[in-house]
Amino acid sequence: MSPLVIAHRLGAIGPGLETLIAQAAPDLKVVAWPEPGEVLAALDVPWSDDERRLAPETRWVHVLGAGVGNFPLGMLEGRPLTCSKGASAPAIAEFVLATMLAFAKRLPDTWVTEPPPAWNRADLAGLRGRTLGLIGLGAIGTEVARRALAFEMDVVAARRSERPAGTAGVRVAPLGDVLAAADHLVVAAPATTETRHLLDAGAFAAMKPGVHVVNIARGALVDQDALLAALDDGPVAMASLDVVDPEPLPAGHPLYRHPRVRVSPHVSWSSPDTVARTIDMFLENLRRYRAGEELAGIVDVEAGY
Repeated sequence: MSPLVIAHRLGAIGPGLETLIAQAAPDLKVVAWPEPGEVLAALDVPWSDDERRLAPETRWVHVLGAGVGNFPLGMLEGRPLTCSKGASAPAIAEFVLATMLAFAKRLPDTWVTEPPPAWNRADLAGLRGRTLGLIGLGAIGTEVARRALAFEMDVVAARRSERPAGTAGVRVAPLGDVLAAADHLVVAAPATTETRHLLDAGAFAAMKPGVHVVNIARGALVDQDALLAALDDGPVAMASLDVVDPEPLPAGHPLYRHPRVRVSPHVSWSSPDTVARTIDMFLENLRRYRAGEELAGIVDVEAGY
């Protein structure tokens, strides 16, 4: 019998992953996609229309990212799908706190390159005593909450289920209450058909004047036309967007030009250990699969995350 295969399409990451898998499971064959044969795990399989297929022998599919909003779930045909939930959460949480501090401390505008009109004077805000509103309380939302609590912020979160927060100091509330209370509103929910344009004109109208909106989830959760209107004539003081719709935004898009929008090119996940954490999660799942244990990071295909 030919060896079991781990099939991937990871480009530059591939050779390093192949080495790690070879060390962890030397009896497995690791190949770039596509490869015929008995596939144990299809890792980050192609998603294009002409490649939405899996070998009948494929037993399990793993996505290296956390989101599967664009994944062709129909091709699974009952096979388990796992993803790297939480691998990038610490890095993203740090990025979120950086955007919040930049807003409160007016960075980079506070920095000077020549003598300002007044020295030792500024009108800066802080995070202590302010309210962080979270939309979504998964791995990322939880990591953001933990860091916000260290800054002595009040933290209130809206989540799909009615389960308690699981983190002392975090209050779960209906979305309307979160929108009304937040000084900093962080979007950290998965992209599903139900969450598309969750922040629409009505949601923006319900927000507190002066709110700072941060999106590190998916661009589709925010109605960007409504956001622009809320920046110009509504309550939004600033928007920090690491995700947009589409990605990348076309040249000349109004979000690039708006003076109170900060767009970053979907890099909040980046840190020295994110890739290592991601690969470690896959290797742990590989161990679990071979040991007959329950896989981690299983995607609920019906819910879409």
